[in-house]
Amino acid sequence: MNNYLRPLTFVTILYFLFGFLTCLNDVLIPHLKGLFTLNYTQAILVQVCFFSAYFFMSIPSGRITHKKGYRFGIVAGLAIAAVGTLGFIPAAALGSYGIFLVSLFILASGITLLQVAVNPYVTLLGSPERSAFRLNLAQAFNSLGTTLAPLLGSILILESTDKIKGIQLPYLGLTIVLIIVAFVFSRIPLPSLSDYSNQEVAGGDESFKESIHEYMATLKRHPHLILGMLAIFFYVGAEVSIGSFLIAWLNDPNVAGFTTEDAGRYVSFYWGGAMVGRFLGSYLTARFHPVKVLKVSLLTVLVLIIIATTAYQPGISMWAIIAIGLFNSIQFPTIFSLSVSGLGKDTAYASGLICTCIVGGALIPLLQGITADSIGLRWSFLIPLVCYAYIFMVAGRLEKK
Repeated sequence: MNNYLRPLTFVTILYFLFGFLTCLNDVLIPHLKGLFTLNYTQAILVQVCFFSAYFFMSIPSGRITHKKGYRFGIVAGLAIAAVGTLGFIPAAALGSYGIFLVSLFILASGITLLQVAVNPYVTLLGSPERSAFRLNLAQAFNSLGTTLAPLLGSILILESTDKIKGIQLPYLGLTIVLIIVAFVFSRIPLPSLSDYSNQEVAGGDESFKESIHEYMATLKRHPHLILGMLAIFFYVGAEVSIGSFLIAWLNDPNVAGFTTEDAGRYVSFYWGGAMVGRFLGSYLTARFHPVKVLKVSLLTVLVLIIIATTAYQPGISMWAIIAIGLFNSIQFPTIFSLSVSGLGKDTAYASGLICTCIVGGALIPLLQGITADSIGLRWSFLIPLVCYAYIFMVAGRLEKK
């Protein structure tokens, strides 16, 4: 473990960054909704464009990682993300919602490449038995980014008197940070990545057709992966849906009646709970079987959603939804590590396949947005309820037998 401590430390910076960038969308949605006078369905296109990148770009990202190695994937991902954040400046200046959406897709494409590279990298930096522990620990720093993003976003974006500069300046700053981090990762010493590279994982000189064939062959060799892919689809969809509609939920007089600015700050409690839970989860998944920890967290979330949607007391409905963040915390890393554990040379292919299913963050929020416009925001939370129920049913079958 000591041999891997330094690279793991470097990688946690990346988890923080893409957590921060992803969670800023929760603040961006109500800001753009007001700026362009959008309904829920139109505003949630922010998440549709962002998370659809995972579907379209995960397999190409896996191919890049196979051919060029993990370091190249990290640096290229950061550079692509910087192009996306830079696009927010002309989008705000021109008042174009379309350019915002394109920029979000580019930004998410860079983050997709980052995740395809670093998730399997973390699982391979040590013993397979402790892969869930390492990924939970790294994801804890992702949650630190998601916790700080709504707080800073509320101050810099929602409270800005100049709605245009309120978007331009934060994203210009993020562009500079991404470029600096990309440069640093191109120079810092890391362990020999050939130990985990495409040459050993999945023939780097293969054609695109051969690459697709290997992805399909991986599924045939490891059919439990399909359950893991669907579990990631529904988990990410549910988590993103709740975060995306949380400010609107807290605006509701029957829930909290907060202003948009105050509600934005409270989103940090939701993601802060996930941060605390991931540190705790690192301990729990090392001490207890990860499937048992996963099932307890899922059952608790199901109960919290039922309480939130059926209770009309403001405090209860508000805190029941916010508390979901704490129990969401261990789900993604645990599902991911269970799904890829013991796959050997198929690990990188499996990572690419699983990451395509992060597209759930595009489709499930869209479904909730349509539901909210049709029957109301409160009952739209039944959509994530169904998602968590599916994961609970298949949790015990995610591991390779």
